[in-house]
Amino acid sequence: MNTELTRRSMMKGITLGAGATLLSPILGQIAAQAAGDEKAVLRKRVVFVVQSNGLNPNHLVPTGVKRRPDGRHERPANDQLEEISLRDKDLHPAMEPLKAFKDRMTFVQGLSGRIAISDHSANHGALGAYGASRGAMMQTIDSAIGEALPGTFSHVALGLNGGEGPMNYRISAAGTGKEVPIICSPDLAFQSLFGSVAEGAGKSAFDRRTNLLDFMTDDVRRARSELVGDERQKFDRYLEAFETLHKRQQALVAKSDELKKNAPKLGEKATTSVSSLILEAQFETAAAALVAGLTNVVTLASGGGGQQFGKFPEFGIPDLHGIGHGDAYGRASSEECFVELRRFHTKLIAGLAAKLESVPEGTGTMLDNTLIVYLSDSGEAHHPSLYEWPVVLIGNLGGRLRTDGRYLQFPNYGTSKHRTTASFFCTLLHAVGKPRDKFGVADPGLRDIDQSGVVAEVLT
Repeated sequence: MNTELTRRSMMKGITLGAGATLLSPILGQIAAQAAGDEKAVLRKRVVFVVQSNGLNPNHLVPTGVKRRPDGRHERPANDQLEEISLRDKDLHPAMEPLKAFKDRMTFVQGLSGRIAISDHSANHGALGAYGASRGAMMQTIDSAIGEALPGTFSHVALGLNGGEGPMNYRISAAGTGKEVPIICSPDLAFQSLFGSVAEGAGKSAFDRRTNLLDFMTDDVRRARSELVGDERQKFDRYLEAFETLHKRQQALVAKSDELKKNAPKLGEKATTSVSSLILEAQFETAAAALVAGLTNVVTLASGGGGQQFGKFPEFGIPDLHGIGHGDAYGRASSEECFVELRRFHTKLIAGLAAKLESVPEGTGTMLDNTLIVYLSDSGEAHHPSLYEWPVVLIGNLGGRLRTDGRYLQFPNYGTSKHRTTASFFCTLLHAVGKPRDKFGVADPGLRDIDQSGVVAEVLT
Protein backbone atom coordinates (compact mmCIF):
# COMPACT_ATOMS: atom_id res chain seq x y z
CA MET A 1 0.00 0.00 0.00
CA ASN A 2 1.32 3.47 -0.88
CA THR A 3 1.93 5.55 2.27
CA GLU A 4 1.38 8.89 0.55
CA LEU A 5 -1.85 7.70 -1.03
CA THR A 6 -3.10 6.48 2.31
CA ARG A 7 -2.23 9.80 3.92
CA ARG A 8 -4.08 11.73 1.23
CA SER A 9 -7.12 9.49 1.49
CA MET A 10 -7.19 9.99 5.22
CA MET A 11 -6.78 13.75 5.00
CA LYS A 12 -9.47 14.06 2.34
CA GLY A 13 -12.22 13.07 4.70
CA ILE A 14 -11.05 15.23 7.62
CA THR A 15 -11.53 18.97 7.94
CA LEU A 16 -8.80 20.49 10.08
CA GLY A 17 -8.91 23.96 11.55
CA ALA A 18 -6.35 25.53 13.87
CA GLY A 19 -4.97 22.10 14.71
CA ALA A 20 -3.97 21.24 11.15
CA THR A 21 -0.26 21.80 11.72
CA LEU A 22 -0.31 19.64 14.83
CA LEU A 23 -2.57 16.86 13.57
CA SER A 24 -1.13 16.36 10.09
CA PRO A 25 2.06 14.67 11.34
CA ILE A 26 0.00 12.41 13.59
CA LEU A 27 -2.30 11.44 10.71
CA GLY A 28 0.77 10.83 8.59
CA GLN A 29 2.08 8.38 11.17
CA ILE A 30 -1.27 6.58 11.29
CA ALA A 31 -1.25 6.33 7.51
CA ALA A 32 2.30 5.01 7.52
CA GLN A 33 1.33 2.37 10.05
CA ALA A 34 -1.63 1.33 7.91
CA ALA A 35 0.76 1.02 4.98
CA GLY A 36 3.10 -1.17 6.99
CA ASP A 37 5.91 1.38 6.90
CA GLU A 38 7.33 0.70 10.36
CA LYS A 39 10.29 3.07 9.99
CA ALA A 40 7.93 6.00 9.49
CA VAL A 41 6.00 5.08 12.64
CA LEU A 42 8.80 4.57 15.15
CA ARG A 43 9.84 7.67 17.09
CA LYS A 44 13.37 8.10 18.39
CA ARG A 45 13.78 9.35 21.98
CA VAL A 46 16.70 10.52 24.08
CA VAL A 47 16.75 10.95 27.86
CA PHE A 48 19.59 12.75 29.66
CA VAL A 49 20.07 12.02 33.36
CA VAL A 50 22.47 14.53 34.92
CA GLN A 51 23.56 13.96 38.54
CA SER A 52 25.56 16.46 40.56
CA ASN A 53 28.82 15.86 42.43
CA GLY A 54 30.76 13.81 39.90
CA LEU A 55 30.59 10.28 38.54
CA ASN A 56 33.56 8.27 39.81
CA PRO A 57 35.14 6.44 36.83
CA ASN A 58 35.76 3.43 39.07
CA HIS A 59 32.00 2.94 39.34
CA LEU A 60 31.89 2.09 35.64
CA VAL A 61 34.61 -0.55 35.87
CA PRO A 62 33.18 -4.12 35.88
CA THR A 63 34.47 -6.50 38.50
CA GLY A 64 37.66 -8.25 37.51
CA VAL A 65 38.74 -5.42 35.21
CA LYS A 66 41.70 -3.22 36.11
CA ARG A 67 41.33 0.33 34.92
CA ARG A 68 44.37 1.44 32.96
CA PRO A 69 46.50 4.40 34.13
CA ASP A 70 45.18 7.79 33.09
CA GLY A 71 48.60 8.78 31.73
CA ARG A 72 48.93 11.93 33.84
CA HIS A 73 50.09 10.47 37.14
CA GLU A 74 51.05 6.98 36.03
CA ARG A 75 52.87 5.70 32.97
CA PRO A 76 52.61 4.51 30.32
CA ALA A 77 49.92 6.71 28.80
CA ASN A 78 46.94 4.94 27.31
CA ASP A 79 47.02 5.73 23.57
CA GLN A 80 44.81 2.88 22.33
CA LEU A 81 41.12 2.10 22.63
CA GLU A 82 40.33 -0.66 25.10
CA GLU A 83 37.09 -2.62 24.61
CA ILE A 84 35.78 -5.26 27.02
CA SER A 85 32.53 -7.21 26.83
CA LEU A 86 30.21 -6.94 29.83
CA ARG A 87 28.66 -10.32 29.06
CA ASP A 88 30.47 -12.37 31.73
CA LYS A 89 31.23 -9.48 34.07
CA ASP A 90 29.46 -8.29 37.21
CA LEU A 91 28.78 -4.58 37.50
CA HIS A 92 30.18 -2.36 40.23
CA PRO A 93 27.74 -2.17 43.18
CA ALA A 94 26.96 1.44 42.22
CA MET A 95 25.74 0.27 38.79
CA GLU A 96 24.31 -3.09 39.86
CA PRO A 97 20.64 -1.92 39.64
CA LEU A 98 21.17 -1.68 35.86
CA LYS A 99 22.20 -5.33 35.46
CA ALA A 100 18.93 -6.28 33.72
CA PHE A 101 20.02 -4.05 30.83
CA LYS A 102 23.67 -5.11 30.76
CA ASP A 103 23.45 -6.37 27.18
CA ARG A 104 21.93 -3.04 26.08
CA MET A 105 24.51 -0.77 27.69
CA THR A 106 27.87 0.79 26.98
CA PHE A 107 30.14 2.32 29.61
CA VAL A 108 32.26 5.07 28.08
CA GLN A 109 35.49 6.11 29.80
CA GLY A 110 38.16 8.59 28.83
CA LEU A 111 36.27 11.35 27.01
CA SER A 112 37.57 14.72 28.17
CA GLY A 113 35.73 18.00 28.69
CA ARG A 114 38.51 20.34 29.83
CA ILE A 115 36.92 23.29 28.04
CA ALA A 116 34.24 23.28 30.76
CA ILE A 117 36.61 23.10 33.75
CA SER A 118 35.42 24.68 37.00
CA ASP A 119 35.94 24.14 40.70
CA HIS A 120 32.65 22.22 40.89
CA SER A 121 29.88 22.10 38.29
CA ALA A 122 30.52 22.77 34.62
CA ASN A 123 27.04 24.35 34.54
CA HIS A 124 25.76 24.66 30.95
CA GLY A 125 29.17 23.52 29.77
CA ALA A 126 28.40 19.97 30.87
CA LEU A 127 25.88 19.51 28.05
CA GLY A 128 27.24 22.34 25.92
CA ALA A 129 30.98 21.62 25.75
CA TYR A 130 31.99 25.21 26.52
CA GLY A 131 33.18 27.35 29.41
CA ALA A 132 31.57 26.75 32.78
CA SER A 133 31.52 30.38 33.94
CA ARG A 134 30.11 32.09 30.86
CA GLY A 135 26.43 31.27 31.35
CA ALA A 136 24.42 29.96 28.41
CA MET A 137 27.01 30.56 25.69
CA MET A 138 25.40 28.24 23.16
CA GLN A 139 22.74 25.59 22.80
CA THR A 140 23.21 22.46 24.88
CA ILE A 141 22.96 18.99 23.38
CA ASP A 142 19.58 18.15 24.96
CA SER A 143 17.98 21.21 23.37
CA ALA A 144 19.66 20.51 20.02
CA ILE A 145 18.31 16.97 19.97
CA GLY A 146 14.89 18.33 20.98
CA GLU A 147 14.90 20.31 17.74
CA ALA A 148 15.91 17.19 15.80
CA LEU A 149 13.17 15.04 17.39
CA PRO A 150 10.26 17.50 17.80
CA GLY A 151 7.12 16.73 19.76
CA THR A 152 4.28 18.69 21.38
CA PHE A 153 7.01 19.69 23.80
CA SER A 154 10.31 19.73 21.93
CA HIS A 155 12.19 19.22 25.20
CA VAL A 156 11.00 18.48 28.74
CA ALA A 157 13.37 19.33 31.60
CA LEU A 158 12.55 18.11 35.12
CA GLY A 159 14.52 17.46 38.26
CA LEU A 160 15.55 18.14 41.82
CA ASN A 161 16.90 21.57 42.65
CA GLY A 162 20.08 21.44 44.68
CA GLY A 163 19.37 24.99 45.86
CA GLU A 164 16.11 26.79 46.45
CA GLY A 165 13.09 27.48 44.30
CA PRO A 166 11.04 25.56 41.72
CA MET A 167 13.46 26.05 38.81
CA ASN A 168 17.11 25.36 37.95
CA TYR A 169 18.47 27.51 35.12
CA ARG A 170 22.10 26.29 35.20
CA ILE A 171 22.16 23.07 33.15
CA SER A 172 20.26 23.38 29.88
CA ALA A 173 20.13 26.11 27.21
CA ALA A 174 18.25 26.69 23.96
CA GLY A 175 20.89 29.10 22.66
CA THR A 176 23.04 32.07 23.60
CA GLY A 177 21.54 33.68 26.69
CA LYS A 178 18.54 31.34 26.54
CA GLU A 179 18.57 29.22 29.68
CA VAL A 180 16.06 26.36 29.71
CA PRO A 181 14.35 26.10 33.10
CA ILE A 182 14.45 22.68 34.70
CA ILE A 183 11.17 22.34 36.60
CA CYS A 184 12.03 21.15 40.10
CA SER A 185 8.52 20.98 41.56
CA PRO A 186 6.72 17.67 40.86
CA ASP A 187 3.35 19.40 41.14
CA LEU A 188 4.34 22.13 38.68
CA ALA A 189 5.83 19.55 36.32
CA PHE A 190 2.63 17.52 36.39
CA GLN A 191 0.43 20.57 35.78
CA SER A 192 2.63 21.72 32.91
CA LEU A 193 2.41 18.37 31.14
CA PHE A 194 -0.87 16.80 32.28
CA GLY A 195 -2.91 19.79 33.47
CA SER A 196 -5.48 19.22 30.72
CA VAL A 197 -6.64 16.03 32.45
CA ALA A 198 -6.01 17.04 36.07
CA GLU A 199 -8.86 17.28 38.52
CA GLY A 200 -9.81 20.22 40.73
CA ALA A 201 -7.68 23.36 40.80
CA GLY A 202 -5.18 22.00 38.27
CA LYS A 203 -7.88 21.38 35.70
CA SER A 204 -9.46 24.79 36.34
CA ALA A 205 -6.12 26.54 35.87
CA PHE A 206 -5.54 24.70 32.59
CA ASP A 207 -9.03 25.58 31.32
CA ARG A 208 -8.56 29.25 32.23
CA ARG A 209 -5.26 29.32 30.35
CA THR A 210 -6.79 27.67 27.26
CA ASN A 211 -9.87 29.92 27.26
CA LEU A 212 -7.71 33.01 27.61
CA LEU A 213 -5.55 31.96 24.65
CA ASP A 214 -8.65 31.25 22.54
CA PHE A 215 -10.12 34.64 23.45
CA MET A 216 -6.89 36.51 22.73
CA THR A 217 -6.21 35.05 19.27
CA ASP A 218 -8.27 37.57 17.29
CA ASP A 219 -7.03 40.48 19.38
CA VAL A 220 -3.39 39.53 18.79
CA ARG A 221 -3.86 39.25 15.02
CA ARG A 222 -5.83 42.50 14.88
CA ALA A 223 -3.09 44.32 16.73
CA ARG A 224 -0.46 43.00 14.33
CA SER A 225 -2.41 44.21 11.29
CA GLU A 226 -2.25 47.76 12.60
CA LEU A 227 1.54 47.79 12.92
CA VAL A 228 4.10 48.39 10.18
CA GLY A 229 7.85 48.19 9.63
CA ASP A 230 10.11 47.60 12.63
CA GLU A 231 7.17 47.61 15.05
CA ARG A 232 5.52 44.75 13.23
CA GLN A 233 8.81 42.80 13.23
CA LYS A 234 9.14 43.27 16.98
CA PHE A 235 5.55 42.20 17.47
CA ASP A 236 6.10 39.12 15.29
CA ARG A 237 8.54 37.78 17.90
CA TYR A 238 5.80 37.98 20.47
CA LEU A 239 3.24 36.51 18.10
CA GLU A 240 5.49 33.53 17.38
CA ALA A 241 5.82 32.77 21.09
CA PHE A 242 2.09 33.28 21.62
CA GLU A 243 1.12 30.94 18.78
CA THR A 244 3.51 28.27 20.05
CA LEU A 245 1.86 28.41 23.47
CA HIS A 246 -1.62 28.41 21.95
CA LYS A 247 -0.91 25.41 19.72
CA ARG A 248 0.59 23.53 22.63
CA GLN A 249 -2.57 24.01 24.69
CA GLN A 250 -4.71 22.82 21.77
CA ALA A 251 -2.49 19.79 21.27
CA LEU A 252 -2.82 18.87 24.93
CA VAL A 253 -6.60 19.13 24.74
CA ALA A 254 -6.59 16.90 21.64
CA LYS A 255 -4.51 14.32 23.52
CA SER A 256 -6.74 14.28 26.62
CA ASP A 257 -7.82 10.62 26.36
CA GLU A 258 -4.23 9.44 25.92
CA LEU A 259 -3.03 11.68 28.73
CA LYS A 260 -5.67 10.36 31.12
CA LYS A 261 -4.50 6.84 30.39
CA ASN A 262 -0.83 7.64 31.02
CA ALA A 263 -0.90 10.41 33.64
CA PRO A 264 1.14 9.36 36.70
CA LYS A 265 -0.55 9.03 40.10
CA LEU A 266 1.90 10.97 42.24
CA GLY A 267 -0.07 11.29 45.49
CA GLU A 268 2.01 12.91 48.24
CA LYS A 269 5.05 12.99 45.94
CA ALA A 270 3.52 15.95 44.11
CA THR A 271 4.16 18.36 46.98
CA THR A 272 6.87 16.60 48.98
CA SER A 273 10.11 18.23 50.11
CA VAL A 274 11.91 14.87 50.44
CA SER A 275 14.63 14.74 47.78
CA SER A 276 14.30 11.06 46.92
CA LEU A 277 10.51 11.34 46.56
CA ILE A 278 10.88 14.43 44.36
CA LEU A 279 13.17 12.52 42.01
CA GLU A 280 10.88 9.48 42.00
CA ALA A 281 7.96 11.71 41.01
CA GLN A 282 9.95 13.45 38.29
CA PHE A 283 11.06 10.14 36.77
CA GLU A 284 7.44 8.94 36.81
CA THR A 285 6.23 12.12 35.14
CA ALA A 286 9.01 11.93 32.53
CA ALA A 287 8.15 8.31 31.72
CA ALA A 288 4.48 9.21 31.37
CA ALA A 289 5.28 12.13 29.06
CA LEU A 290 7.33 9.83 26.82
CA VAL A 291 4.70 7.10 26.75
CA ALA A 292 1.91 9.60 26.04
CA GLY A 293 3.90 11.01 23.14
CA LEU A 294 4.16 14.52 24.57
CA THR A 295 7.91 14.72 23.97
CA ASN A 296 10.82 12.76 22.56
CA VAL A 297 13.57 14.42 24.60
CA VAL A 298 13.82 14.66 28.38
CA THR A 299 16.45 16.02 30.73
CA LEU A 300 16.29 14.79 34.33
CA ALA A 301 18.64 16.65 36.67
CA SER A 302 19.49 15.71 40.23
CA GLY A 303 20.92 18.95 41.60
CA GLY A 304 23.66 20.53 39.53
CA GLY A 305 24.94 23.94 38.61
CA GLY A 306 27.31 25.94 40.82
CA GLN A 307 27.45 24.22 44.21
CA GLN A 308 23.83 23.11 44.12
CA PHE A 309 24.45 19.50 45.06
CA GLY A 310 21.26 18.82 46.99
CA LYS A 311 20.59 17.04 50.27
CA PHE A 312 19.37 13.54 51.08
CA PRO A 313 18.81 13.54 54.86
CA GLU A 314 16.40 10.62 54.42
CA PHE A 315 19.49 8.54 53.56
CA GLY A 316 21.46 10.02 56.45
CA ILE A 317 23.39 12.26 54.03
CA PRO A 318 22.51 15.85 54.97
CA ASP A 319 25.12 17.52 52.76
CA LEU A 320 26.40 16.25 49.42
CA HIS A 321 29.12 18.88 49.44
CA GLY A 322 30.43 17.25 52.60
CA ILE A 323 30.87 13.80 51.07
CA GLY A 324 32.81 15.45 48.26
CA HIS A 325 35.31 16.52 50.94
CA GLY A 326 35.48 13.14 52.65
CA ASP A 327 32.68 13.31 55.24
CA ALA A 328 31.32 9.83 55.91
CA TYR A 329 28.19 10.67 57.98
CA GLY A 330 28.33 7.56 60.12
CA ARG A 331 29.58 5.26 57.38
CA ALA A 332 33.02 3.79 56.92
CA SER A 333 33.89 6.28 54.19
CA SER A 334 32.48 9.01 51.97
CA GLU A 335 32.78 6.51 49.11
CA GLU A 336 30.03 4.46 50.74
CA CYS A 337 27.80 7.55 50.67
CA PHE A 338 28.55 8.06 47.00
CA VAL A 339 27.76 4.41 46.19
CA GLU A 340 24.47 4.54 48.09
CA LEU A 341 23.36 7.66 46.22
CA ARG A 342 24.54 6.23 42.91
CA ARG A 343 22.53 3.06 43.51
CA PHE A 344 19.42 5.15 44.20
CA HIS A 345 19.84 7.02 40.92
CA THR A 346 20.60 3.90 38.86
CA LYS A 347 17.48 2.26 40.33
CA LEU A 348 15.44 5.19 39.02
CA ILE A 349 17.09 4.87 35.61
CA ALA A 350 16.43 1.12 35.59
CA GLY A 351 12.78 1.79 36.47
CA LEU A 352 12.48 4.24 33.58
CA ALA A 353 14.07 1.74 31.19
CA ALA A 354 11.75 -1.02 32.43
CA LYS A 355 8.71 1.21 31.89
CA LEU A 356 9.72 1.89 28.29
CA GLU A 357 10.53 -1.79 27.80
CA SER A 358 6.96 -2.67 28.86
CA VAL A 359 5.32 -0.56 26.12
CA PRO A 360 5.01 -2.28 22.70
CA GLU A 361 6.08 -0.26 19.68
CA GLY A 362 6.25 -1.62 16.15
CA THR A 363 7.69 -5.12 16.40
CA GLY A 364 9.56 -4.26 19.62
CA THR A 365 9.21 -1.84 22.52
CA MET A 366 9.70 1.84 23.23
CA LEU A 367 13.09 1.11 24.79
CA ASP A 368 14.27 -0.26 21.43
CA ASN A 369 13.97 3.26 20.02
CA THR A 370 15.30 5.15 23.05
CA LEU A 371 18.71 6.18 24.35
CA ILE A 372 19.33 7.03 28.01
CA VAL A 373 22.50 9.05 28.69
CA TYR A 374 23.71 9.16 32.31
CA LEU A 375 26.53 11.49 33.36
CA SER A 376 27.45 14.15 35.91
CA ASP A 377 27.48 17.93 35.59
CA SER A 378 31.01 17.86 37.07
CA GLY A 379 32.61 15.06 35.13
CA GLU A 380 34.57 12.56 37.16
CA ALA A 381 34.72 14.16 40.61
CA HIS A 382 33.46 16.66 43.16
CA HIS A 383 36.45 18.85 42.25
CA PRO A 384 36.91 17.69 38.66
CA SER A 385 39.88 17.80 36.36
CA LEU A 386 37.71 16.83 33.34
CA TYR A 387 40.53 14.89 31.72
CA GLU A 388 37.82 12.26 31.60
CA TRP A 389 34.05 12.45 31.72
CA PRO A 390 32.38 9.06 32.38
CA VAL A 391 29.14 8.36 30.48
CA VAL A 392 26.67 5.48 30.74
CA LEU A 393 24.54 4.67 27.68
CA ILE A 394 21.42 2.48 27.76
CA GLY A 395 19.51 1.65 24.56
CA ASN A 396 20.61 1.93 20.95
CA LEU A 397 18.18 4.50 19.51
CA GLY A 398 16.61 2.13 17.04
CA GLY A 399 19.89 0.51 16.06
CA ARG A 400 21.82 3.75 15.53
CA LEU A 401 24.30 3.14 18.37
CA ARG A 402 26.43 0.22 19.56
CA THR A 403 25.24 -0.33 23.10
CA ASP A 404 25.43 -4.09 23.15
CA GLY A 405 27.16 -4.70 26.48
CA ARG A 406 30.53 -2.97 26.16
CA TYR A 407 33.07 -1.22 28.34
CA LEU A 408 35.09 1.33 26.34
CA GLN A 409 38.21 3.08 27.60
CA PHE A 410 39.31 5.77 25.16
CA PRO A 411 42.92 6.95 24.78
CA ASN A 412 44.23 9.47 27.29
CA TYR A 413 44.02 13.21 27.01
CA GLY A 414 46.71 14.54 24.70
CA THR A 415 47.21 11.33 22.71
CA SER A 416 46.47 11.36 18.99
CA LYS A 417 43.29 9.27 19.18
CA HIS A 418 41.78 10.99 22.20
CA ARG A 419 38.12 12.05 21.96
CA THR A 420 36.08 14.72 23.78
CA THR A 421 32.52 15.13 25.02
CA ALA A 422 32.01 17.55 22.11
CA SER A 423 32.72 14.70 19.69
CA PHE A 424 30.36 12.49 21.65
CA PHE A 425 27.60 15.10 21.31
CA CYS A 426 28.26 15.23 17.56
CA THR A 427 27.82 11.45 17.59
CA LEU A 428 24.36 11.80 19.13
CA LEU A 429 23.36 14.38 16.52
CA HIS A 430 24.48 12.02 13.75
CA ALA A 431 22.43 9.25 15.37
CA VAL A 432 19.22 11.33 15.40
CA GLY A 433 19.63 12.40 11.79
CA LYS A 434 20.97 15.94 12.28
CA PRO A 435 24.68 15.41 11.61
CA ARG A 436 27.16 17.98 12.82
CA ASP A 437 30.93 17.63 13.05
CA LYS A 438 31.55 20.39 15.57
CA PHE A 439 29.77 21.18 18.82
CA GLY A 440 30.54 23.69 21.52
CA VAL A 441 34.05 25.17 21.80
CA ALA A 442 37.30 23.40 20.92
CA ASP A 443 39.75 22.63 23.73
CA PRO A 444 42.91 24.76 23.24
CA GLY A 445 44.89 22.12 25.12
CA LEU A 446 44.26 19.75 22.21
CA ARG A 447 45.09 22.17 19.42
CA ASP A 448 47.31 19.61 17.68
CA ILE A 449 44.59 16.95 17.71
CA ASP A 450 41.59 16.82 15.39
CA GLN A 451 38.59 17.50 17.64
CA SER A 452 35.95 17.39 14.88
CA GLY A 453 33.74 14.52 13.84
CA VAL A 454 32.14 11.72 15.79
CA VAL A 455 33.15 8.97 18.18
CA ALA A 456 32.91 6.32 15.50
CA GLU A 457 33.26 3.42 17.95
CA VAL A 458 29.84 4.25 19.41
CA LEU A 459 27.95 4.46 16.10
CA THR A 460 26.76 1.40 14.22
